[in-house]
Amino acid sequence: MRKIEVCCGSLYEVREAEAGGAVRVELCGAIACGGVTPSYGVLKQVAEANLKIDVNVLIRPREGSFLYSSEEVDAMCRDIALCRELGLHGVVIGALTADGDVDIESCRKMMEAAGDMSVTFHRAFDVCRDPRQALEDIILLGCHRLLSSGQECSAELGAELLAELVRQANGRIIIMPGAGIRPSNIALIEQKTGAAEFHSTARITRSDGMNFSHPRVSFAVSPSDEGRLSLSDRTIVSQLVNNRL
Repeated sequence: MRKIEVCCGSLYEVREAEAGGAVRVELCGAIACGGVTPSYGVLKQVAEANLKIDVNVLIRPREGSFLYSSEEVDAMCRDIALCRELGLHGVVIGALTADGDVDIESCRKMMEAAGDMSVTFHRAFDVCRDPRQALEDIILLGCHRLLSSGQECSAELGAELLAELVRQANGRIIIMPGAGIRPSNIALIEQKTGAAEFHSTARITRSDGMNFSHPRVSFAVSPSDEGRLSLSDRTIVSQLVNNRL
């Protein structure tokens, strides 16, 4: 049975994912830059919302590469401990060495902080040097799942490697394709990869409700995004759950 995880940035979006039939969300902030750890306020709000859907939290202290200092690793371990204290289901982690291998030492510290929480290794994997060795390292760490685009800009383009990873994993870890997963292509990616879990933002774009716009100042990622919100939507989630070839 196909399982959908939705990348969400707010309690509103988590509720949309739940209503659409997703089994899990990845909760994060600043999705436009690839995501960072959400604020304490968002974490606590979601933890207290009496949701039935599993909530996994992205643990990433900043945008950019996945090479982290000891201070950043300490901060990530503290964020994981907070998620655990709040009773959230899981965390999403990842760290690499300067040479592009899995940073075993840093990831082991985060795994220890997570305890019995569900742990997903995130798309740091997609910029690692040797994906096959990295998969073995991630399995050895004890991660439950790997989120990957198959080291391409989309899971559709990376389907060949994703299929190889599913075969290599052989049930030892869940391989979860993500990046560019849409209702129009999920069935094909499912068929090509043999995966059973998929990650998507499931987003629509709508007005943010502002009537006034300053003619010379914008805080949007691009000028065309001014006055627009990109939000996970229950209809898109439902299509991801149900669309078949």
